[in-house]
Amino acid sequence: MSIRIGVIGTGSISEFHLSSYAANKSSEVYAICDLNRERAEAVAAKFGASKVFTDYNELLADPDVDAVSICTWNNTHAEISIAALEAGKHVLVEKPLCRTVEEALQIQETVRKTGKKLMVGYVRRYDPNAMMLNSFVEEGEFGDLYFAKASYIRRMGNPGGWFSDKSRSGGGPVIDIGVHVIDLCWYLMGRPKVKSVSANEYKHLGNRANVKHLTRYMAADYNAEQNDVEDMANALIRFENGASLLVDVSFSLHSVKDEGIVKLFGTKGGFEIDPAVVMVTEKHDTIMNISPQTDSSGLQIGRAFQSEIDHFVDCIVNDKQPISPVEDGVEVMKILCAIYESAAKGAEVTFS
Repeated sequence: MSIRIGVIGTGSISEFHLSSYAANKSSEVYAICDLNRERAEAVAAKFGASKVFTDYNELLADPDVDAVSICTWNNTHAEISIAALEAGKHVLVEKPLCRTVEEALQIQETVRKTGKKLMVGYVRRYDPNAMMLNSFVEEGEFGDLYFAKASYIRRMGNPGGWFSDKSRSGGGPVIDIGVHVIDLCWYLMGRPKVKSVSANEYKHLGNRANVKHLTRYMAADYNAEQNDVEDMANALIRFENGASLLVDVSFSLHSVKDEGIVKLFGTKGGFEIDPAVVMVTEKHDTIMNISPQTDSSGLQIGRAFQSEIDHFVDCIVNDKQPISPVEDGVEVMKILCAIYESAAKGAEVTFS
């Protein structure tokens, strides 16, 4: 059985989806959709897709499409996801699920109404090291995980374009890169219910197009004048089970270097994921730092996307539930939106 896939949006992230589907023996890249027909046709030619569309509604009307990957601007995630589900398609939607909790709840209701699969693209869950560590967590190796610390700092990493246009992105580093480490920590901590969020955000540095001698990633629609998202934000997230997560993220910060740090601490031990995997435990009254012998101690993004796509296809073929379902998308959106709300109010946001 071959699952015929439609990929909607051909920006940079779609390349990971397309190459992973191409390498999956149970799927076929069948249709490509992008507002830019020339770009869509070039991608279709590269991956052997039969159909090209510029209107996603026409792609969804094609009865031969079984499932879609949504790789578009964040402000279209909800409407396309809902339309795809109602058209009888299974959905893999890139992170973040959407922009608001209200949108997330609408998507969740449509999933339940249609009975179709929807998987959120929390790709960090599918990295080989994260999956390995999760198996240790599930076996109780670290005891109860009660504190996590995540930092995703770019000193000059504002991509501009739609990324820095809040109407399309929903926000800056919190919703773009913060979502990765917030979800990863929350997932490994056992997905506890959020109790409260206290956050700050800052908008002092902006795009910094003036900086010379350093290259940067630029969005396809880069425009240095368009920037109404935060430079950086930090937050303390408390959970109902007493655990907490401390996070800080930035697009732009006067930092010596870019940094990615993810650490989790439990009653029997702890571990770090970024920048490299290491475990900490006690044996015979001695503290031990343990370095697992794996192919790579760091993030393997290509393998993570392949694992994500393989899981999505497997869920469709064998009627399984995804490990990053819409319900998780709703909970993570609650956290992301509470960070922005708390920062705007200058006060803690609590959940009943």
